[in-house]
Amino acid sequence: MSDAAIGKTPKYKRILLKLSGEALAGEQRFGLNEAVIAQVVDQLVKVHEMGVEIALVIGGGNFWRGRQGTNMDRTTADHMGMLATVMNSLAMMDAIEQRGIPTRVQTALNMVSVAEPYILRKALRHFEKGRIVIMACGTGNPYCSTDTAAAQRACEIDADVLLMAKNVDGIYDSDPRVNPSAKKYDRITFFDVVSGGLKAMDATAATMCMENDIPVLAFALGEPDSILRAVCGEQIGTLISNQPK
Repeated sequence: MSDAAIGKTPKYKRILLKLSGEALAGEQRFGLNEAVIAQVVDQLVKVHEMGVEIALVIGGGNFWRGRQGTNMDRTTADHMGMLATVMNSLAMMDAIEQRGIPTRVQTALNMVSVAEPYILRKALRHFEKGRIVIMACGTGNPYCSTDTAAAQRACEIDADVLLMAKNVDGIYDSDPRVNPSAKKYDRITFFDVVSGGLKAMDATAATMCMENDIPVLAFALGEPDSILRAVCGEQIGTLISNQPK
């Protein structure tokens, strides 16, 4: 076990970590930043060494986002976005396996020459074998965000928590980049997120987690050891749950 993992006790047994594609691009804002990926993998190794079962859902915004200002058909554009998530997932798989942890990519679209099809029971078996599972292609359906895919997969695998690593250090009552006086929440309910129209996560994803009582922790990926700290239950980011403050 690495020194950074010694003495830390995980709060959660099984997690689903949602990473944005833009976060993997770092400051270059396009493609893959090896330094950012290495930082993420370092933390995943520590979490894995603590016995936590890990699933990942990664966005594709560092390669393709929406229709990117074109008049492209929405379904076509969304399918392109799904393919972008596969590129990120394969890159992350390679980086993790270079650290000696077996990893499997499962895709919601059928591409058996590249990765396994997403099958819930196979994913659960991978957890039993100590493997990390990366779930790509979103839900496999257009008009669904990767936030929604992360929420659905978290519900399906019965995750203890959905961790959403973002570029912002939590949820605010307004955009902190525009309003310097924006208030950050330490805890908030799903009802408040949806009814308040807060841009914390996709409304469909929030509703799904609310109905299935899966707590969500939104935090900044760029903070030191943020993933490890989140898994160990430290006060970080904003916790979204059905429980009142």
